[in-house]
Amino acid sequence: MVRRRVVSVLLAGALALAGFVTLGVWQLHRLVWKEALIERVERHAHASPASAPGPDALLARVTDEYRRVRLRGRFDHERETLVRASTVLGAGYWVLTPLRTSDGFWVVVNRGFVPPELRERARRAEPAGEQEVTGLLRFSEPGGSLLQHNDTAHERWYSRDVQAIATARALTEAPVAPYFIDAAAGSAAEWPRPGLTVLHFSNNHLVYAVTWFALAAMVAGAIGYLVVGERRLRRLAGAPPLAFAAD
Repeated sequence: MVRRRVVSVLLAGALALAGFVTLGVWQLHRLVWKEALIERVERHAHASPASAPGPDALLARVTDEYRRVRLRGRFDHERETLVRASTVLGAGYWVLTPLRTSDGFWVVVNRGFVPPELRERARRAEPAGEQEVTGLLRFSEPGGSLLQHNDTAHERWYSRDVQAIATARALTEAPVAPYFIDAAAGSAAEWPRPGLTVLHFSNNHLVYAVTWFALAAMVAGAIGYLVVGERRLRRLAGAPPLAFAAD
């Protein structure tokens, strides 16, 4: 009976050891992925701007997200959309305004952040005429936020869902690009306030990996201690060596 209990503890320890090692290795893989992501975003965000891709372009996150792009066109301020936002400036809204490009297609542009008191368009400046926009290409955020879904019928927007915005604003005169643009930083006194794209990504995977491997080492040490101690006790008692077999 004692032998079975010891064997059960050893098996549980072996499973825990395998689990901790697996988690540590997984965190190392995540570390490699995160470092590649950070390097890619930094490279894209600080490169010279390229022309914004058309609505039929085949885009991939690995090669296209956070690319600096530029485009020319006219804003349609009557069809802007306010999306709830939480930024370093506090809670408020992203102002997403469709821009009809000089190439004949729509691009939804995140012109920047406004606090609640500037929600009404009449209280903000609206650039007229043809504009040149430079910013970062961002992928659509379909559905809503993690906790709240977009309610288009009641104009409650929690994510920058390009397709839903295009449908709600009836952007039917021309094709709509499947991405949106985060406008680049402008004047510090400008509202909406552009240039608030978060480009900092937490990277604690090495710490997590070390933690999991440390736990694995502790379990391995406990297993070794148990095996050595059990053998010593059995030797003193004149019992046969511990084996992974039933009595």
